[in-house]
Amino acid sequence: QVQLVESGGGLVQAGGSLRLSCAASGRTFSRYVMAWFRQAPGKEREFVGRISWTGGSTYYSDSVKGRFTISTDNAKDMVYLQMNSLKPEDTAVYYCAAGEVLGTTPRDYDFWGRGTQVTVSS
Repeated sequence: QVQLVESGGGLVQAGGSLRLSCAASGRTFSRYVMAWFRQAPGKEREFVGRISWTGGSTYYSDSVKGRFTISTDNAKDMVYLQMNSLKPEDTAVYYCAAGEVLGTTPRDYDFWGRGTQVTVSS
């Protein structure tokens, strides 16, 4: 069982940066794969990237590769999404997710936060 709570969303200008945080809790969360997804109005939920909670390999979608970075702080039970060089098309609700496989679709993940809004202005 894993509980996830996102924070750090807000309004930022194009080209700016923002860091999202995901606080994780639960007895077995350290064994889960952690991922970030995003969903814009009228769009399906889209994979952003993933990381092993214990610091395993990372994987990013082509749309964010080179701009976004996922990291963990095991001592604080936190997962982060550092977003740089933001574009208006990055505007979406961003969700933290946890699962047991190295997946890239929402169905691969079992636990979800409520999401945090990121809006990038031009």
